[in-house]
Amino acid sequence: MRRSTFLKSVAASLAMGSLPAAVRAQAKSSPALKMMIPANPGGGWDSTGRALGKALMDAGLVASVNYENKGGAAGALGLAQFVNAKGDPNALMVMGAVMLGGIITSKAPVNQLANCTPIARLTSEYNVFVLPANSPYKTMKDVVEQLKKDPGSIKWGGGSRGSTEHIAAAMLAREVGVDASKINYVPFRGGGEATAAILGGNVTVGGSGFSEFAQYIETGKMKPIGVTSPKRLTGELSKGIPTLKELGYNVEIGNWRGVYGAPGLSAAQRKALTDLILAVVKTKGWQESLGKNDWTASVLTGPDFDEFVDREFASLRAVMVKSGMI
Repeated sequence: MRRSTFLKSVAASLAMGSLPAAVRAQAKSSPALKMMIPANPGGGWDSTGRALGKALMDAGLVASVNYENKGGAAGALGLAQFVNAKGDPNALMVMGAVMLGGIITSKAPVNQLANCTPIARLTSEYNVFVLPANSPYKTMKDVVEQLKKDPGSIKWGGGSRGSTEHIAAAMLAREVGVDASKINYVPFRGGGEATAAILGGNVTVGGSGFSEFAQYIETGKMKPIGVTSPKRLTGELSKGIPTLKELGYNVEIGNWRGVYGAPGLSAAQRKALTDLILAVVKTKGWQESLGKNDWTASVLTGPDFDEFVDREFASLRAVMVKSGMI
């Protein structure tokens, strides 16, 4: 059975809630899927990549998944390594808005992402800002007042330079009359490192997707003080967090995550990987991951995804220029 035909059969079987033995057998005999996660363990890309791989294996869509974490420079180090998988139809890389922001701020002469093969956008979420439990500050207003007095005294901790939480901090600074170039932003190579810095009080304010901080918010180790969404989140744990707009700051920015294939794939190979993703996002395992992590499904594939990425590059660049980041 050709891979594309095989995946169509898988998708149909998933819709009926089962996979025939023959289909499962072919999946088990297929090459292992290689998952590049261009960040250190513990962050949003890591959890997305591993949740995706687990759902693929649980559904019998692939025999196995080999994960590789390569953090640094907003995913640029992992991306540089991933382009060497040219022509490999069994390789995927997790990416998203953070990578686009990193490419813009790095001013790299070559956009290596443009050489890779767009497959799908998977999820979207908004950033939440948190304080460590023992912080002398209690609210976002407290933080802003100190920011206006001494911009460098507030350490913002989060993902790589150019991440959506970095952009949000710069937007907030501009909103309150502070030169965004003077904010003290501390980038980390992965969510695990950022979380440790926040819990240890090594940064004043932490920023990331709600899912990365949920367990610490629930146990009281972190205090959420604002979210970058247009309206409040709806989860049991997140619904009490005020939006920055609600607090009087016109700051709204979303984050999204997706996957790319290796450079040099044929149209048929791209379609096969796209069909694989469209099959797995319908599975029970993936749906459970969405609920567990408070991720919003926002699947987009094909030319629509290509155009979306182009628009995101332009939009993020405009926001960065306006906020004084570049």
